[in-house]
Amino acid sequence: MNTSSLPSAPPKKHRNLAQGVVAHITESIRDGSLDPGDKLPTESEIMRLLGVSRTVVREAISHMQAAGLVETRHGIGTFVLEPPPAHTLGIDPNTVITMRDVLAILELRISLEVEAAGLAASRRSDAQLQQLRTALDTFHESVRAGADTVPSDVQFHLLIAQSSGNRYFHDILSHLGTNIIPRSRLNSAKLAQDDPAVYMERVIHEHEDIFNAIKRQDPESARAAMRIHLSNSRERLRRAQEMIEGASQ
Repeated sequence: MNTSSLPSAPPKKHRNLAQGVVAHITESIRDGSLDPGDKLPTESEIMRLLGVSRTVVREAISHMQAAGLVETRHGIGTFVLEPPPAHTLGIDPNTVITMRDVLAILELRISLEVEAAGLAASRRSDAQLQQLRTALDTFHESVRAGADTVPSDVQFHLLIAQSSGNRYFHDILSHLGTNIIPRSRLNSAKLAQDDPAVYMERVIHEHEDIFNAIKRQDPESARAAMRIHLSNSRERLRRAQEMIEGASQ
């Protein structure tokens, strides 16, 4: 390849010179100066272009090899690799089938959503608060009409995650989809022998407690309300699981 594909500018200031070389070459790959399949300049050329020693260049190449950015073909040179596929969460929502699966997802949600609720109470905007109110009102209407409550329930939790100001909370819950609501997979009220009307009324009150804490901008109360809400769902499923396992023995 032509060495002009690697801009002859010194690496940005880094405590570690090798990191500076890695950053410089990586940026050249990202901006298209270097394409997959292109051959990197020789060690001597990189030394001249970036003003670093051979040891630094070799350390940088080693780091990029470990990261899957380049590969060295002995006797030929070092080549840019195709970028690795975007990382996923490693959770396939379609595999959430059994009661144990749903319980495991609930435990994950407790660790995430309790903190998301606290952050939402601190960071939510007035517009986001109004969106939460609208989602709750839709949920209430669905309960009264005997309609599907899962979509508005999912929306309520996603809006809280969004209001946290940390997009990764929202990304994880969005990836899980309707699996964040246990009754989308299992009739948890029936399994736990709860009266459906009483169960849904309890969910309404739990949602309202979460909303009111976020409205008051009270992070600790928001965390507590979310923990109670999700823990109640978890305990209901645990009771149902124990009854099923006891009946099968």
